[in-house]
Parts: sequence; structure tokens; C-alpha cells
Amino acid sequence: MTILFYILLFLHIVGASMVVGIWIANMKTPSVHPRQRDGAFVQLITGIAMMGLLPVLHGQNPAEFDPNYAKLGIKFAVGLVVAVLAVIGTRKVKNGQPVSTGLAHGVGGLALVNVAIATIWQ
Repeated sequence: MTILFYILLFLHIVGASMVVGIWIANMKTPSVHPRQRDGAFVQLITGIAMMGLLPVLHGQNPAEFDPNYAKLGIKFAVGLVVAVLAVIGTRKVKNGQPVSTGLAHGVGGLALVNVAIATIWQ
């Protein structure tokens, strides 16, 4: 189970990289790329899967896997907002409508906030 958790964690980080990396790359002309939407969904799916594994892993190794459910709940809420904004932005791009700067920066900025929550909050 531990190896599965760390594979999911790897994919979770890849999803964050997709969202934040594309946001930084498009900083001069902000938009929402379909891969940002995909990265947001990768983060949501792997995050939910890791949350499901935590109780089992905590029973096996309480020192290493001690879940902070308040932190995880906030990360889930922020991740959900990122995914919704990414879907809205991707649909606008697909329909040829302009994507507002606030929407584009909301996707990348909130994803970066989620990374900060994950790494700074102990």
C-alpha cells in the first residue's frame, strides 16, 4: 500500500506541475490551456485516492502517515475551485471567447496556493 501511495503522490505532483508550469509559461499572455484542466483533474483524483489510503497506512505506520483532515479538506476545496475555473477557461478557449486575466491567474495562482498549503502547513 505504501508504494501505491507514493505513486499517487508522484502523479499528484505531476498534476500540480501541469497547472502551475503552464500558468508561468503563459504569464505574458494569460490564458487557460486544456492541459491545465487535465492537471487539475489529475490532482483531484490522486488526492482523493491518497485520502482514502491514509487511514489504512496510518494503522500500519502512525508516525509517517498521520492525516491532518483540516488541511486535506482545505486542499480539496481549493483543488475543486481550480478544476472548476480550469474547465470554465478551457470552454471559453474552445468557443473562441477571451479568457479574462483574473480567470487565468485564478487557475494558476490557486494551484500554487494549494502547493504552498501542502508544503508549508505541518
